[in-house]
Amino acid sequence: MKKITSNSIVLATAFSLVLSLAVPITVLAAGPATVNLGSAGNFVILSKTGVSTTGTTAVTGDIGLSPAAATYLTGFSLSLPDAGAYSISALVSGKIYAPGYADPTPATLTTAVLDMQNAYTDAAGRTNPTATELGAGNIGGLTLAPGLYKWGTGVTIPTNVTLSGNANDVWIFQIAQNLTVSSGVHVVLAGGAQAGNIFWQVAGQTTIGTTAVMNGIILDQTAIVLNTGVQLNGRALAQTAVTLDSSTVTAPTSASVVSVPTPTPTPTPTPTQTSTSVTTSTPTPVTTTTTTTTTQISTSSQDQGQMITLGNGQVVYVSSTGAFTNAAGQTVTSGAVSDSVVSAPSTSTSGTQIQALTSNLTVGNKNSDVTTLQQYLISENKGSAALALSQVGATSYFGPLTRAALAEFQASVGISPPAGYFGPITRSYINAH
Repeated sequence: MKKITSNSIVLATAFSLVLSLAVPITVLAAGPATVNLGSAGNFVILSKTGVSTTGTTAVTGDIGLSPAAATYLTGFSLSLPDAGAYSISALVSGKIYAPGYADPTPATLTTAVLDMQNAYTDAAGRTNPTATELGAGNIGGLTLAPGLYKWGTGVTIPTNVTLSGNANDVWIFQIAQNLTVSSGVHVVLAGGAQAGNIFWQVAGQTTIGTTAVMNGIILDQTAIVLNTGVQLNGRALAQTAVTLDSSTVTAPTSASVVSVPTPTPTPTPTPTQTSTSVTTSTPTPVTTTTTTTTTQISTSSQDQGQMITLGNGQVVYVSSTGAFTNAAGQTVTSGAVSDSVVSAPSTSTSGTQIQALTSNLTVGNKNSDVTTLQQYLISENKGSAALALSQVGATSYFGPLTRAALAEFQASVGISPPAGYFGPITRSYINAH
């Protein structure tokens, strides 16, 4: 039998230690599996109907638009070389792609848009949420661990929210209606959390308030609106339009996180992984300077064809029967309606106003005539483009959303070509009908 000495024990121990140091240590990620963006991940902004900007916007990364044409890229002062596959802009540190550019751009964009839609479907279809209806849709002041969070309503962030986890952790937020981040609010990353691992899947509109700081990838089925001074560290991937106003958008990298002061979070229990809803305390409502009187839905108090905004932020429509329906065509029977937020006047009022217009209107115009045109297009509600415009409202600026809604209206009434230009032909039709 071989004699075992103390020296051999020491050598064996040292050898084992060396082996343990040589083998990589795997750090497991918390939260759900990441969402595969496919080729949509090559773009910091990707849209189907238009990308518009005003003011001094700064975009770091590539922009893609399809199937809408390059004319729906407004405010960028594009420069396109002869037979070029992409254009450039002083506002964009990257390339800008549209379907009419040289090959292989059209095919590349078609694939990217399909990948964007697939990524949205993937995120929306995840099951076994960490928590459902957390904070009744108000997550301001919370610190959230990695996980899958689901709401059947809209989500508001009126005060800073913190996402705390390591660099491999994943967050997915499933939001059935609108996502609204108040002005000046920060979505804060703590503990090494990365913007590229955060996915905001939003069925309604995403609106980021002035000077707010947003982290994560926004997968929106409708529109994304970044107001003045917004900083987005992530991606804006919209199935309608993206609107910017002196905004800063930066593609996320492993070492790029918007640096913001870490607030003292409101103590809340960390949601536990479970396949059922997690009972959590609703955060204390934040006092704001805006007071809105609300009443319960009453079909007798609204005009047919009108669009209104519920107290929970949901946009609904008054049908010809007086019923309220949401964007999906589902009947809405309860919820507070804001007396002071009405997206459009009744058809009779807007129809009278638009018949008085005598000027031609096109992309770039900003005046009260544009407001009248937008109100008319919203009240006519001819399809998805009118719906997208309604979610932004009558802004008085003629941008990609207005052009798309006008072209949709023209096509529906037989005006050819449906160019999205408000001129003598369209005025003549409206005056005659």
